[in-house]
Amino acid sequence: MRALGVDYGDARIGIALGDPLGLTAQSYEVIDCRRVRDPIGRISQIAREHEVDVIVMGLPRNMNGTYGERAEKTRIFAQEVALSTGLPVEWMDERLSTVGANRSLLEGDVSRAKRRQVIDKVAATLILQAYLDRKGRA
Repeated sequence: MRALGVDYGDARIGIALGDPLGLTAQSYEVIDCRRVRDPIGRISQIAREHEVDVIVMGLPRNMNGTYGERAEKTRIFAQEVALSTGLPVEWMDERLSTVGANRSLLEGDVSRAKRRQVIDKVAATLILQAYLDRKGRA
């Protein structure tokens, strides 16, 4: 089963792809919503090209576990992605995924400018890898 991970944001959407065996996640792309007219169409195209079976969407939660306005926007976006792709959407808690992504990039001595360009797809990779790890244990 091949999975596509999504870290949704208003300005940028991070995309990661799982390998065909469902073991590892790799950073794939950042969709810049200011430049890409149809980000959902782009996600659908990636899903088709890579024969994706499931979309894994990071669900933002507050640190106390509650859901806020950002979670509702993400749910609406996920519904549109599901309709466009015809694929199921699974959820993964994304708390601290951006923090983890930033930490990984800092440890790799990535410049601030470069971090800004890639942090969203690294966050999507962390979200997807957590999902794959959870599925592997199930």
